[in-house]
Amino acid sequence: MNVDLGVDEVALEPHPGWFVVFQRLMKLRVIVLLQVTAICAILVHDLIAVTDRTWMDTLVTIGITVVGGTLSAGGSNAINMWYDADIDPLMRRTKNRPVPQGHISPRGALLFGLIIAVLGSSLFLIVSWKAAFWSFFSVIFYVLIYSIWLKRRTPQNIVIGGIAGSTPPLIGWAAAAGDTVLDTLNPLALGSPVPWLFFALIFFWTPPHFWALALYRSGEYAKANVPMMNEVRGPEHTVFLSKMYSVCLLLLGSVPCFWPESGLPLLWAFLAGGLTIWYAKSVWDIDPKEPTDENGRMPKAAKSFFRSLYYLGWMHLALVLVCVPPASWLGPLGPL
Repeated sequence: MNVDLGVDEVALEPHPGWFVVFQRLMKLRVIVLLQVTAICAILVHDLIAVTDRTWMDTLVTIGITVVGGTLSAGGSNAINMWYDADIDPLMRRTKNRPVPQGHISPRGALLFGLIIAVLGSSLFLIVSWKAAFWSFFSVIFYVLIYSIWLKRRTPQNIVIGGIAGSTPPLIGWAAAAGDTVLDTLNPLALGSPVPWLFFALIFFWTPPHFWALALYRSGEYAKANVPMMNEVRGPEHTVFLSKMYSVCLLLLGSVPCFWPESGLPLLWAFLAGGLTIWYAKSVWDIDPKEPTDENGRMPKAAKSFFRSLYYLGWMHLALVLVCVPPASWLGPLGPL
């Protein structure tokens, strides 16, 4: 039984078995949403690109992407737990991770993370070297740039570090396109602006998503000397910035209106706009002066955090759905 002794003490649990330990090191529940974005990118590619790919090709690509993406992202998370072994015991949300619990040593977490991250990223070489490139890029950026360099140095850690978490759609799109289509040596050239729309969506979503979590868990990051925006600039400034990123998300959804070359149907602008307004309301509802609950947390910030998870998933699924019918069926709601 785990008894909450606060952030200064860690109640040790019995070893749950190595399978559970490795699963917790990988943070599989967090990875699920990343895989949804990658799968949606694959589906959109195969729905709008003019290729001879079959649905079996699509399923194989999805399988490789799910396995490779889970291993590479899980490896990044495990390596992060190695580096954060000194501060994880100080925060309520991280003190029950395998390393603070003593279920595995920091060096063991590092070794496990390195092995599966390299294995997962290399797996993409089966379908596309560009998919492998972006997978390796994501691991390196997350570990070296975010975890080691930015996280403990600047309140912009989440903003810049969000680049790593925005790459799954690039990986999925490149995996679907394959090297026979993407024959240029420029890894940025993915043959379409659509995967970069996916990328921008996650990038602008990341700051208000994580700042809501930081507000909800107000005070914990400060105890671990992690300069989250709300701890450095205050909750009012953090909420203001979150609102600005919500506006960016609204503008991003209107891309079909002012950039017809994107090839996206106008219907996407209406769906994206409605979903973004629904999510943005939760951001606007956050009250920096709201009384905290019995655990010292802000309930409205928690609501925004959890709504953001649904928002990102629905935004990607909506883009898949609007690409299913032929453009001629959509009439005035098709591509401009």
